Amino acid sequence: MSVTRLMPSQETADLVELVREVASRELAPHVAEAEETERFPREAFRTLGKLGVLGLPYPEEYGGGGQPYEAYLNILEEIGAVWASVGVGVSVHVLSCYALAVYGTEAQRQRWLPDLLSGDLLGAYCLSEPHAGSDPAAMTTRARRDGDHYILDGVKAWITHGGQADFYTVMARTSDDRSRGISCFLVPADTPGLSADRPERKMGLTASHTTMLRFDGVRIPADQRIGAEGQGLSIALSSLDAGRLGIAAVATGLAQAALDTAVDYARQREAFGKPIIEHQGLAFLLADMAAAVETARAATLRAARLKDSGLPYSKEASIAKLIATDNAMRVTTDAVQVLGGYGYTRDFPVERYMREAKVMQIFEGTNQIQRLVIGRHLARDATAHTVTVVR
Repeated sequence: MSVTRLMPSQETADLVELVREVASRELAPHVAEAEETERFPREAFRTLGKLGVLGLPYPEEYGGGGQPYEAYLNILEEIGAVWASVGVGVSVHVLSCYALAVYGTEAQRQRWLPDLLSGDLLGAYCLSEPHAGSDPAAMTTRARRDGDHYILDGVKAWITHGGQADFYTVMARTSDDRSRGISCFLVPADTPGLSADRPERKMGLTASHTTMLRFDGVRIPADQRIGAEGQGLSIALSSLDAGRLGIAAVATGLAQAALDTAVDYARQREAFGKPIIEHQGLAFLLADMAAAVETARAATLRAARLKDSGLPYSKEASIAKLIATDNAMRVTTDAVQVLGGYGYTRDFPVERYMREAKVMQIFEGTNQIQRLVIGRHLARDATAHTVTVVR
């Protein structure tokens, strides 16, 4: 993976090199078997937890790495290039900690964040429902107040780490108000009444377990609500802005891996007396693939720098997610084409890369939703041109 990176610090550069080495040595040998058998790679998360990866963008006082988001996304891209299921899992875990880290009380942070950020516990994020995916305000899962407890009933869908996580960040309806009637809760996996269905049979990311999650009279203390009652939808949308950058980084890493495989093959494979990379038609295809990867990386890191600077970045997060995942789909498909018949076999990883890229255009908000978000920003801010000096 030959990538020229501009790092925010030498510490980040050293950490990227360390994660690259560990991913190559300890994760890569297990990818093919785990994806083939659909085995959840819990040990991979423990390994990354020991390196501090699972808490990188959160404060050191709670056990996090205290790194800027730009640094975290550079590292997440490296993981995604080696094992997309684990890269997505890291992104989801970091997303599941967001509400607690940003909107939780000091007591809540002190109580739960250290174990989550260290990787001792694995988190998951519960927003979507069978009939409320792109429209989270239509959710029907209920949280009914009962004295100093809440009782949760309902079903959540498409839960990454469902049945494997130790904690779930859950959005549930506390009133009938469409946008202000949703609240956020932290629910331990061993709470009575909480259960996960069998993992979905997916076309890609098969080592990453995705399930329905069922709440049947799940009773939790009121102090496990995060933020104010009715604040859940705004917490969810804020969380997704950060989460979209995680998926953009993983998609960029996946595309880079596909490009690397295609270039390596094209240098070795000969046709008409010379390596196929020297034929203009194929060289142009590879050039377009390289341009797509670099564009995705640039858009993703630009949005991260805005976030790190405390500036609005919602539109840029959607742009990054849209560009990175659409480009990953195109690059992985083209990689299959470069390898020809071999690319269509499981002897080479590019067919898996193509299957894995597809879902990235769907989760964390479909790319149609990203276009909707971007369009709304353009309609609202059409005449706004801001120049900011970041020191």
